[in-house]
Amino acid sequence: MHKSIAALLESARESDRSLPETVLADEVAESGRSGEEIRQRVRKTLRVMRNAVDEGLKGDVRSPSGLTGGRAARLFADGPRLMGDRVTSILSRAIATLEVNAAMGLIVAAPTAGAAGVLPAILISAGEILDEDEDRLVDAMLVAGGVGGVIAHRASLAGAAGGCQAETGSAAAMGAAGVTWLAGGTDDQVATAVALSLQGMLGLICDPIGGLVEIPC
Repeated sequence: MHKSIAALLESARESDRSLPETVLADEVAESGRSGEEIRQRVRKTLRVMRNAVDEGLKGDVRSPSGLTGGRAARLFADGPRLMGDRVTSILSRAIATLEVNAAMGLIVAAPTAGAAGVLPAILISAGEILDEDEDRLVDAMLVAGGVGGVIAHRASLAGAAGGCQAETGSAAAMGAAGVTWLAGGTDDQVATAVALSLQGMLGLICDPIGGLVEIPC
């Protein structure tokens, strides 16, 4: 695991690898698994993310508390708001995953359960918009994971320790890194996207209603 974004970029430059290749090589060294085995695990992760989004958009998931459920499907069905259909679709997918999580469904904690909707909403939507195949999405996930690893090392991913900025802030930074790389951004542009995302999320506290991972998660 790289200890800073600068170290991640420097490793990529020194080894003449892309960011996904750099993160993958690091994971191979740490886990002892082959590169293909790791990529297969990321593909499985993507499938779980897609399934959670699809399940949430059906509109029939409800949390045991009754606080959440059905909002993602309504937002998606009602069509675009002021910010347009793309943003509406992305928001719907993020909320869909939140609702599946609150209903005790299967999600990917990326990087946490409370922030689980951010990364799939960004990357799945970007993949459709940019017409990218699964292999490219796997690469984007690796980039996002590399950023998440740096944040985990230098700060915290836990809302209980760092507030909502640690959970959704980290997820936003990971998503920004992945989508910037997916759109053809340079390594430096990926790093800038991470920094700007984190700056915009600073100060968000963790104050959930009823102590549940539902609202405003």
